[in-house]
Amino acid sequence: MPKNRTIPFGYCMRNGKIITESTESKAVVRIFEEYLNGSSFLQISRLMESEKIRYTVDSEHWNKNMVKRIIENEKYLGNGKYPQIINEEIFKTANEKRVKKSTFVCVIPEDLQEIRNRTYCSECGHRLSRISGNCRCEKWDCRNPDCYRFEYQLTDQMIIGAVLTILNTVIANSNLIENNCEINVYLPTADVIRKQNEINRMMDSARYDFDRIKSEIFKLSEMKYDCCTYNENPQKTAEIKAILENHEQLNTLNIGLFKACISRILISHFCTIEVEFINGAIIKNITERTDKNAHSSECQDNSCTVTDSGKPQ
Repeated sequence: MPKNRTIPFGYCMRNGKIITESTESKAVVRIFEEYLNGSSFLQISRLMESEKIRYTVDSEHWNKNMVKRIIENEKYLGNGKYPQIINEEIFKTANEKRVKKSTFVCVIPEDLQEIRNRTYCSECGHRLSRISGNCRCEKWDCRNPDCYRFEYQLTDQMIIGAVLTILNTVIANSNLIENNCEINVYLPTADVIRKQNEINRMMDSARYDFDRIKSEIFKLSEMKYDCCTYNENPQKTAEIKAILENHEQLNTLNIGLFKACISRILISHFCTIEVEFINGAIIKNITERTDKNAHSSECQDNSCTVTDSGKPQ
C-alpha cells in the first residue's frame, strides 16, 4: 500500500533541510499551468499518471483530490521552511478560479429530486444517475458497471413529459390501475396439511395426550399464520382513485400528486418509460426514438398502455 506523504509534493528532505525536488517541483509548476489553461483536476491527474510522475515514492497513482491539494497548498508560495515554487500571482489566480468553480453548485430543484429518487433502469433495476454537467445540458444514464449506458440522450423534459402523459391518462380513466386481487390469501403448504392430519389422528385415538395435542395445535397455528398473505394493493388502488377523482387534467407536473400516486419510474435502453403506481399497476408510455445523428436522439410521446405483468390490460 502506498505511504502517505509527510512532506508536500514538490519538496524533499536533505541533510535535515527541506529543499525542492527537481522532478516534482517542475510537476507542480506544470499542474498550475494546466489548471489555468482550462484542464480539470481529473484531466491533470491523468496527465501526471501518463507522464509516469510519482506522487509518492512507491506509487504513480493520482486522483483529482491530490491535484486539488497541490493547487490550494500555500506552502508553494515559500516561507522560512519551504522554498518558493509558485509565485503569488499565479497562486492567487488559480485559487480564485478554484473557489469560483466550487461555489458554482448546480442545485437540483426539489421536484426534480423527487423524480430522481424514483427513477430506475428497467434492465438492471439500478437507480439512474442524472449527470448535469454545466447545468445547461443534463443527461440521465445507467451507471451500473454490470449494465450498459444509454445510446440516446435522456433529458428531464422527456421523463417529466412521459409521467405527465401517464398521469393525465389515469385521471381520464382510473380503471387502468385496477388490480383484481384478493386482500387476504391463505395457501396451506404440504407441511401444514401433514401437521393437520397428524393432529386429527391423535384426536381420533381412544387415549390421547392432551398436552401434546395442545402443543401441536399451537405449532399448526404458527404454520398456518406463515401461509397467510395480506395484499394492500386494493386499498392503495382505492386511495389513488380517491385522489384522482374529479381531478383536472395537468398542464404541468404536480409533484404532490406524483409523490402520492407513483412509486417508481422505469426506463429502458430503448427509450421506453414505464410508471409504477403505489398499488403495483404499471403503465407504459409508448414512445418513438428519433435519431437526429449518431450522438443525439429524443422521444416523442404517443400513447399509454398497461403492461402485461400480472396487471390489468
